[in-house]
Amino acid sequence: MTHRLTPRIPRTPVALGTGLATAAALALAGAGTAAAEPAAVAGPTTVTPAGHYFQANLAGTATFKAGSVTVTCTVSTSAPTSPLGTNANNRIPDAPGNTNAAGPVSGPINPPTYSSCRTSMPGVSAAITTTGTWGVSVQYGTPSTANLTIPKGGFVLKTSGLASCTVTAAPNGDATVAGSWTNGAPSRLSFSGVSVPVTVVGGFGCPTSSTSSTFSVAYNITDVTDPASQITVTG
Repeated sequence: MTHRLTPRIPRTPVALGTGLATAAALALAGAGTAAAEPAAVAGPTTVTPAGHYFQANLAGTATFKAGSVTVTCTVSTSAPTSPLGTNANNRIPDAPGNTNAAGPVSGPINPPTYSSCRTSMPGVSAAITTTGTWGVSVQYGTPSTANLTIPKGGFVLKTSGLASCTVTAAPNGDATVAGSWTNGAPSRLSFSGVSVPVTVVGGFGCPTSSTSSTFSVAYNITDVTDPASQITVTG
């Protein structure tokens, strides 16, 4: 991970998958005109335990919708590369990198896998392929927030049967979706009704006019380095 949890966690969604940037501008007008107020500076964030690896396991179901087609999956996981220590994916940065005095902590994660998926269309099955390095980012607050980023073309959903469609998320570049973080045992990373750009190709029954997809997904976040510990976000 970078100076922060560095998915480049999220560089999220996935609606079908995945940004988190805030910009402040100071507008100046003619003499005697007041300047616009700058945007508030983000507060501090610390993710612990520093240096520990974590895993994300689906809590409930993940749903993806493009046009009139809805895909529901019951299995999804993002796990560290085995053996532990192979790379920085799914790893909280070592101190002091696990703390950001004025913003989020972020880092890379392995792409979540999706399986046991079904569609809302009779006679149509679905399979999802994910690639590349994804990212996750968390910001302490009330409530704490999170972002998940998928790389360009890093999420591809294909249907087969009565309708053969291919839905590609983030077709033109990295896409990030915003969600929430809740500390707990385990802690949870959630995204509800978020949207990501997509392209859809295929024949009859495929929502080829859709340019975005919405998804909802929640993950339980567990400590792989020390299963007795909890991954926690504080200020």
